[in-house]
Amino acid sequence: MSTRSMQDWLDAYGVSHQNPTNKAIHWICVPTIYFCVVGFLYSIPLPDAPPFVRPHMLATLAVALVAIFYIRLSTTIAIGMLLWSLLCLGICKYLDAHVDLSLWAICTALFVAAWVGQFYGHKIEGKKPSFLDDLQFLMIGPAWLLSFVYKRLGIGY
Repeated sequence: MSTRSMQDWLDAYGVSHQNPTNKAIHWICVPTIYFCVVGFLYSIPLPDAPPFVRPHMLATLAVALVAIFYIRLSTTIAIGMLLWSLLCLGICKYLDAHVDLSLWAICTALFVAAWVGQFYGHKIEGKKPSFLDDLQFLMIGPAWLLSFVYKRLGIGY
């Protein structure tokens, strides 16, 4: 387990995210990728599951594990990410019930487009994505964006 603080993680992530265009791209693509991961997990059928296992339980379990990751670094970031995660679950539920395209197909198209955007942003930045050095940075990206929202609102983390 890492001994880095949330601020240490955010600072390290910010090193390869200085260019304004890359930052703008991240504001669109990072939440989209996060949503898509939740959507992919939401889409996994559990046909032979025991009665106590509810549909879409994998997505809910993943959200709980994500909350544990964040809470060990920052309670306030964990709360914000939990709220974002619950919104993602709600959007998945809505799309699954009300849109003719499968959630899986929607998430696949968005996921690919968002990753193309991410790599384009890093090409502009001239620096490789942080997660290529440490996969945990995949979890720090959303928190990095949330930290800007918190600063704007005067909320510490």
